[in-house]
Formats: sequence, C-alpha cells, structure tokens
Amino acid sequence: MNVIQVKDVSKKYIVTSGIIRRRKKEVVALSNVSFDIQKGEIFCPIGPNGAGKTTLIKLLSTLALPNTGQIIIDNYSIIKEPEKIRKKIGVLYGGERGLYWRISARDNLLYFGNLYEIPFKELKHRIDNLLDLVGMTERQHDKIETFSKGMKQRIHLARCLLHNPEIIFLDEPTLGLDVEASRSIRELIKNLKNSGKTIVLTSHYMNEIEELADRIALMDKGTIREINTVQNFKQKANKMNLEDAYLSVLKNKDI
Repeated sequence: MNVIQVKDVSKKYIVTSGIIRRRKKEVVALSNVSFDIQKGEIFCPIGPNGAGKTTLIKLLSTLALPNTGQIIIDNYSIIKEPEKIRKKIGVLYGGERGLYWRISARDNLLYFGNLYEIPFKELKHRIDNLLDLVGMTERQHDKIETFSKGMKQRIHLARCLLHNPEIIFLDEPTLGLDVEASRSIRELIKNLKNSGKTIVLTSHYMNEIEELADRIALMDKGTIREINTVQNFKQKANKMNLEDAYLSVLKNKDI
C-alpha cells in the first residue's frame, strides 16, 4: 500500500545576488518529480549537493509547498490538509539546531511532548521508553549543552518519535557523527522499520544507504533519473557496490 504519492511536483526559488546592483534569479530545485512510497519501506533519495533532496524532504514534511503538482500523504493533501499530515509524521534534520541547550534532555522532551498535547502520564511513559531506545537514560537529567554531537542527535531522534509518527523523514541523520554513534543511529532506524514505520532517509554515505535502503531514487539537478532497489541499481550499472555504481552513473550521465 502506498502511503506517499508524489505526482509531477516542481519547486522554484527566487534568489537575489549582488550588493550594489541586486539581481534576481530563478532556481529550479525540483522539476516534474513523481514517485510513490510504500508503507513500511525505507526510501532513500540520493544525489550530489543541489540535486533537490533537502527540498524534497521539506515538501514532504509540509515545511514548503510545491509550485506545481500534487503530494498526498496517507490520503491527505499537503496543500489542503497539512495539519492532519503533521500529526502523522516525524522530522529529523541533520545538525544540532532544534533543541534547547540550557535545559536537560528530559525537559526538552517534556516541552515538545506538551506541544503535541500528549497527556502527562502517557508522555512520561513515552519519554522513559524513548530515552531507553536511544541509549540516553543515564544522561537524561544533564543539559543538552554538555552533550556530544552524537548524543544530541539521539535526543533529536527521540523528539522526532514522541508522538509515535507513522512516517519519519530523516535528513542526513548521521552527518558528522563518529563511527560508534553512526552505527547506533543505523540500528535504531532498522528497529523503526521493523516496527512498521515508513522512513524517508537522505545521506551522502553510500555504505549507509546500501545497508538501510529498500529502494533508492537517484536525483540529479532537481529530477529523478532512476528509482530501483540497491541490488538492481548496482546490476544495471554493472558495479559491485553502490558507491561505484552511483559515481559511474553520475559521470556517464546515463543508466
């Protein structure tokens, strides 16, 4: 069953350059993009910087609207019913923003849980379970400012899961993390898939994509050039691993 349907979606931005003589330029971030995502799969857009991956995540998570086309998530339109979609999705962006550094990890989760209007007893139980899930129970009363980048990312993930979303968007969740922290996040993602969550994941780490993805969408200059399983993509590109296949296709501009 498809839980996300994207049809003929385009997104353009107007950027301004110059200091004295200001000039406006139209930038096409996405051009006539179409695909479906099935319930319970990990779907991974891949591509170079500027391919449109982050713009796509912003559209799917209702943080931006397309100029043309249609996006349906769990039978709701992002244009007509974004508030209903937001109750069903969780979003994690790479980086360290989005948490209050001068209060504890637990207080951060209590704050965001209250925004979701989760009853206090249920919220307390969820926070306990999520802190255990992300391995942060022992540090729950410490301030965020004392955490490493990997620890902050774990709290980000707990925040993303507070309201038990059915669909999760992860934009470069292991960016800048060490080997141990990255492995821990990947295991958490696998556990989420096994629990029935639908996940859209972007990453520049091809080994991570190869380990996690059910299907990949190769993006380049705002378009999708190929959607396939990792194994089929490697076979079509006649390569043994995903990184070599990815680089080969981008270099040759064909598949």
